[in-house]
Amino acid sequence: MPAKILVVDDDAAIRRLLRNTLNRAGYNVVEAANGRDALRQAATEQPGAVLLDLGLPDRDGLSIIPLLRAQADLVILVVSARDAVDEKVSALDLGADDYVTKPFDTDELLARLRVALRHHGGSGTTPKIVHRGDLSIDLDRRTVTRGNEELHLTRKEHDVLGVLARHIGRVVTHERLLSACWGADEDPRVEYLRIVIRNLRQKLEAPEPVGSVIANELGVGYRLRADQ
Repeated sequence: MPAKILVVDDDAAIRRLLRNTLNRAGYNVVEAANGRDALRQAATEQPGAVLLDLGLPDRDGLSIIPLLRAQADLVILVVSARDAVDEKVSALDLGADDYVTKPFDTDELLARLRVALRHHGGSGTTPKIVHRGDLSIDLDRRTVTRGNEELHLTRKEHDVLGVLARHIGRVVTHERLLSACWGADEDPRVEYLRIVIRNLRQKLEAPEPVGSVIANELGVGYRLRADQ
């Protein structure tokens, strides 16, 4: 059965564009023009994903994210004209799965949605082995292979890659990575994280272009790109 998508935006033209795009891609679409209707539709229609604008007429869309997250097990993809880093970080920290800035490319939006739906853990479990292209990341054994070749990573590189792999296709904020991989007993700084990411890229991406495996969401965090 095609996934049902809830589109939440007060702009009728944007809703129409998203409805037509999603319908052509095979999704069923329901709509809401404000936060109140969004929560009602999420409860009654039980969509698999929500495309959520933040500039709603009755309340800030950021306040809707934890309510949607508490109400149902669904994907939340923010689609907003707000492009400030703190807005993106807030949305992700509140529970959004991804963030797309308007104006958006419809093909990219659909790709982000496919990835989020595919990797959304409805059961709350994470695969023990995450595959990305010719890379295999074994989360339990802490091994990474490309084809038949095992790549040698440091402990911290395994820590960071493990967090990214558990959220493959989704942005993980700097703060979340630092908290998970350095903890309170160390002195976590974004500079340390950047060094680990740079080293991971050298090992995982060669001879591919920089950013082909680990994408940088400027000022926000990092994403392990998923096969689309």
